Formats: sequence, structure tokens, C-alpha cells
Amino acid sequence: MKSPINPLRPLWLSLGFFFAGLGFVGAVVPGMPSTVFFILAAYFFSRSSQRFLNWILNLPKVGPIVRDYRNGLGMSRRAKILALCTLSFFALTSAIFFIPVFWVKVLVLLVGLVGFWFIHSRIPTKELVLARRQAEAR
Repeated sequence: MKSPINPLRPLWLSLGFFFAGLGFVGAVVPGMPSTVFFILAAYFFSRSSQRFLNWILNLPKVGPIVRDYRNGLGMSRRAKILALCTLSFFALTSAIFFIPVFWVKVLVLLVGLVGFWFIHSRIPTKELVLARRQAEAR
């Protein structure tokens, strides 16, 4: 029996390619994230194409990070610290030196603060998750 055709599949597939493209741009543009875009691409490909999901999951540098995130492991402590420092540096530098309009400075700082909070509080730290899982297995 054939599975029903998902009418949103072309949308999910397009969004997967869009976010994968942003991920590749983020890999070469300083200050622009890449991993979050690959995680989003994997999410949309999981709804539209097993082939392209496997492609994302098997990318040499990004694949293991996306797999860890999908398995509930979050980010490594090192990656989390790097992400928080990079986010803070670029938000503060942009607001202080490059943005002349006050309300835009405030907006950039608020968005940076929300991003910092989200990464720090909502994304698990891989080493802590593994330690917790190991303790639960005993």
C-alpha cells in the first residue's frame, strides 16, 4: 500500500534546502552561525526526504553535531562556550561600534540576550546529559 502524498512535502523540501544554504553561508561568514541552520535543514528534510536528511547527517564537520542534537545530547561544553562568546562579541561589537540608531542597538542587544539565554538555558550540555544517562543506567 502506498503512503499518502504529503501536500506540504515541496514546502518542507524547499525550507530544507534554504536552511542548508544558510548553513553553508554561515560556515564561511564570520559571526554568522551555521549549525543551527543545518539543524533546521535536518528537521525539514526529516519531513520531506530521507535522502537529503542522510546527506545532512553525514556531512563531515556538521553531521555529528546535528546527530547529537537530534539524539537529545545538545551541544558540547566547548561548542556552547564558543557559541556564547561569539554571540556576545558580535552583538556587543555591532551595537557599540557599527549601529548608529539607538533603537536598533537596543534591538540587537535584546536579540543577542535572548539568543544567549536560549543557548545557555534551553540547549543541554552534552557532557552533562551523558553523565546523567550513565548514572541512570546504573
